[in-house]
Amino acid sequence: MTVPAAPSLEPITVRPVETDGDLDAFLNLPARVYRGDDRWVPPLRSQIAKELGPENPFRTYGTLQAFVAYRDEATGSEPVGRIVAAVNDRLVAKEDRAVGLFGYFECIDDLLVARALLDHAIGWLRDRGMVALRGPIDLSTHIRCLMLVDGFEDAPYIMMPYNPPYYPHLMEKLGFEKAKDAYAYTIPTNIVANPIFERAHRVATRSGVSFRPVNLKGDAFTEDAKAIYRLFTQAFKENYSSTPRTEADFLEEAKDLQSIVNPDFFPIAEIDGEMVGFLMALPDYNIALRAANGRLNFWGILKFLWARRKINRGRVLVICSLPEYITKRIPLALIYIALNNVQNIKNPYRTAELGYIYEDNYPSRKLVEAIGGTITKTYRIYEQEI
Repeated sequence: MTVPAAPSLEPITVRPVETDGDLDAFLNLPARVYRGDDRWVPPLRSQIAKELGPENPFRTYGTLQAFVAYRDEATGSEPVGRIVAAVNDRLVAKEDRAVGLFGYFECIDDLLVARALLDHAIGWLRDRGMVALRGPIDLSTHIRCLMLVDGFEDAPYIMMPYNPPYYPHLMEKLGFEKAKDAYAYTIPTNIVANPIFERAHRVATRSGVSFRPVNLKGDAFTEDAKAIYRLFTQAFKENYSSTPRTEADFLEEAKDLQSIVNPDFFPIAEIDGEMVGFLMALPDYNIALRAANGRLNFWGILKFLWARRKINRGRVLVICSLPEYITKRIPLALIYIALNNVQNIKNPYRTAELGYIYEDNYPSRKLVEAIGGTITKTYRIYEQEI
């Protein structure tokens, strides 16, 4: 069992991020926490800075404050932790409860540093009328959320969280309790040989369902993105701690993914020309992003492009189907198409990760486990009354 290291005796100072220098300290902090951890994938600095910047649409329905913790040593202040406190007005309205969020949490293995960071987040949120603190959630579950609590042996897949094993122990030592767990499942890509998939595809097509790859160009891309938005919003409107994005926000996010999506891994199901389901999977670009070391400058891009050739696994982000069409076997048929395509590329993928799925989402869990998926990682969201 890993336990937090002995607290430092040096004074801890926590300061709000207000200047460019503060922001640099905030963005540089993870490199210290994960030094020597070859599983960690450096986040893109430009993306994190954009999320915290004044142009983020979150600012139209929420407020946030970033903090950096410093340890005051004789040689000068040393950044040792960071956190963002946030109020998501949409979430407060949906739950009818003044719950604040913490996210972007990174911290050395020191209980005093973690306590100082969370105390400042709590103080800031109390000043704004919040009565509970939940996280880690980076402003919204649509951006990033969850803390890894089990399954540290494998490197994270694209767009999945990762943290040191001591983080959960810090949270528990500080009195935070589990609010919700989520799982990631590993599925070997050769399971497509199971006849259940081919039968599902046959049932779906005989029931009037047609399948095609997502469009990635021009007006057709925009129309597909709008249809995916409507379907996603309808299917996942009750997701835990989540609020719907606006169509404009969703389309901006879709543009960010447009250049990395492989249409063969993104099949769409239609009935009479209307989208009724889709599966979104991505190559595990973390393998290439790790080589770029968080910076897509000239050399970073070259390293990314070189390492991209080694990608041999993928992540299934979403399997979505309207419930009224469940008897048409659409989810299984979508998996059948995507996994078949994965086997036919030049460098066939060996495995795929599907997730995350919340612990109480029993229909999705039942489907994934029925096709041979096994839980390999567990994630958690914590909460505490403040």
